[in-house]
This record gives sequence, structure tokens and C-alpha cells, in this order.
Amino acid sequence: MSTFDDREHAFENKYAHDEEMKFKAAARANRLLGIWAAEILGKKGDEVNAYAAEVIKADFEEAGHEDVVRKVAGDLGDMADADTVRNKLIELSALAKEQVMNETD
Repeated sequence: MSTFDDREHAFENKYAHDEEMKFKAAARANRLLGIWAAEILGKKGDEVNAYAAEVIKADFEEAGHEDVVRKVAGDLGDMADADTVRNKLIELSALAKEQVMNETD
């Protein structure tokens, strides 16, 4: 294998790793958002985890996070608007990224 092939393979591996980390961080952020919303909705115990799983699944409806924001804001109704949910997701995304990166160290 040539040096060029080695570098290309290394780049492909790094790209795959970075994409996996992005996916994990997004799923973690959605889970954290689900837990936050579940607490506002007064859910307890297994209901919290079940709701967090619903939020994670909602992210597969379309590209981006608007599907998650729409689901959570709709479920929260008058308790939190879409902008509040969106801002909370941004906050939790930073926390989720940090958590995922610390797990891989």
C-alpha cells in the first residue's frame, strides 16, 4: 500500500468516526431533551425513559432537528413554545457532545 493509500484510508476512518460521534451526540441531546420535557409533563419512572425514546425516534422523520422541536413543543403545549424547546436543545447539544467525547477518551 502506498503512502497515499494509507492517508486516504486514515481520512476515511476519521470521517466515519466523526460521523458516528455526531450521531451519538445528537441522539444523546434528543434523549436529554426528552427527559427535560418528561419532567415538565410530570412523567415519572419508566414513563420518562419511554418519552425520551419517543423523542429520539422523532428525529428520524426528517433531516435536522425541527421534527424533534415540533414533537416536543406540541406535547408541551402552553408549557413551552418552539423557541424555548429549540434553545434547550442547543444547550443540551453542547452537553451531549461533551459527554460523548468524554466517554471515548
